[in-house]
Amino acid sequence: RCRSALGSSPACPWLLKQADGRKVLRSSIREFLCSEAMFHLGIPTTRAGTCVTSDSKVVRDIFYDGNPKNERCTVVLRIASTFIRFGSFEIFKPTDEYTGRKGPSVNRNDIRIQMLDYVISTFYPEIQEAYSDNSIQRNAAFFKEITKRTARLVAEWQCVGFCHGVLNTDNMSIVGLTIDYGPFGFMDRYDPEHICNGSDNTGRYAYNKQPEICKWNLGKLAEALVPELPLEISELILEEEYDAEFEKHYLQKMRKKLGLIQLELEEDSKLVSELLETMHLTGGDFTNIFYLLSSFLVVDSDPSKLEDFLKELTSQCASVDELKVAFRPQMDPRQLSMMLMLAQSNPQLFALIGTKANINKELERIEQFSKLQQLTEDDLLSRNKRHWKEWLEKYRDRLQKEIESVSDADAWNAHRVKVMNSNNPKYILRNYIAQNAIEAAENGDFSEVRNVLKLLENPFQEAEDFREVKEDAEEEGATAAAAACAQETRSRLPYSSKPPLWASELCVT
Repeated sequence: RCRSALGSSPACPWLLKQADGRKVLRSSIREFLCSEAMFHLGIPTTRAGTCVTSDSKVVRDIFYDGNPKNERCTVVLRIASTFIRFGSFEIFKPTDEYTGRKGPSVNRNDIRIQMLDYVISTFYPEIQEAYSDNSIQRNAAFFKEITKRTARLVAEWQCVGFCHGVLNTDNMSIVGLTIDYGPFGFMDRYDPEHICNGSDNTGRYAYNKQPEICKWNLGKLAEALVPELPLEISELILEEEYDAEFEKHYLQKMRKKLGLIQLELEEDSKLVSELLETMHLTGGDFTNIFYLLSSFLVVDSDPSKLEDFLKELTSQCASVDELKVAFRPQMDPRQLSMMLMLAQSNPQLFALIGTKANINKELERIEQFSKLQQLTEDDLLSRNKRHWKEWLEKYRDRLQKEIESVSDADAWNAHRVKVMNSNNPKYILRNYIAQNAIEAAENGDFSEVRNVLKLLENPFQEAEDFREVKEDAEEEGATAAAAACAQETRSRLPYSSKPPLWASELCVT
């Protein structure tokens, strides 16, 4: 199945009334590159077939700040077995008692049956065959399977630091694919509360909430399948299967990322949690820290080699300047003061314009920012080394248990490194990499888009032999100067580098 990605979704008719439905170049490039990146990372996804742009222009207010600009209209051709979503079944929703809204096909159970028959027989033929004589059992088996697929999918996202950005029911695939790449982002500095979507003011789709929100969406799908699947059956399936499948798949993947290939111990979950806590405390780069761990020497007791490794590890942690940007207060002090007074004097009004969680987060940010003013780079480095040394001692003890269970330590270590290097990508589509490609393309040079695409096709491999893709001289000659000028505004870092300081100003909405 193919589908062109425009600027609005057929499942959201109000968008068609209020927008022109046309997509622009920057978002199309991001979608094209990311769907291909996810495929080569081994994560179930829709794919991008083509990205076609034109000289037609459309006005877009990128940051919703009253500064619109003309952008080139662009279409991405997306490919998948189906584009049916959880939200597709919500056309049968009964009238909401609070909003008065209802689905366009309310009370049309005949259509719901047709849709279920089509989805299950076409995309879950083994389930159709096994339960052809009992529709309730068939539908329950289907719901169980999509529950497990969704749990595994979001576990894969969490393990590469991918944040979707808008996880509503219309962005959840009925066959368990990553679908609709809007304001997505790969997390750089590890922050469990990372929000990739600049317009997600409440953090509904934050990194650490993705598993929870996907489960919630499955609950909405369950409601939409009534009466063809009674709610008491689907809710039981959801409670029994989702969390267990997510935790199982997540831990299996994390063991591979840490090279724990021989034993499965109960303590492994705690080791992973402590690793992430150490990343959080030190502002560690999620992708690069995992990638570096494969070079950790398990049995070498030479202090100088440990010191060298710690130096490399801490180089992937946030600097004082980077932390100052990350914890920079976001509210005007007068606005914050007014919000605090309002929360005390008029909680009902406050609830309409803010949340206690947001205010608390801002207060924490102010406290952290204040502490950073007194922190030197040497103090930060010393603190980070201490945190990492503590975790590495636990990691070494765990790896030692692996060695004790094998007969050939060298063969085990070679296999460990191979498994880790095939589960920890060196290259991901960081926002600054995508932005460099977009700026060049907006100046008429698409060679950087092709460079990045070629790189993302081999995310687990060193790119020492990587050569930039050169455009045909006649095709791109006229725009080469403009593109070169645009690229000079950005430092040309290696594609595996943690983001430069200017990247912290990038906002995706």
